[in-house]
Amino acid sequence: MIVLGIILLLVGFIFSIPIIWTIGIVVLVIGVALMLLGTAGHAVGGRSHYY
Repeated sequence: MIVLGIILLLVGFIFSIPIIWTIGIVVLVIGVALMLLGTAGHAVGGRSHYY
């Protein structure tokens, strides 16, 4: 999700599409939050690790 968020941010910036820029930010933040929860030892979505 982090990589997808970065790709969406770049596409939104290059082509000046604000909705893709916003979706990229949201996806990136969710990806980072899930990564932090997974590394803290919490089960995310029924999985003990989130990759």
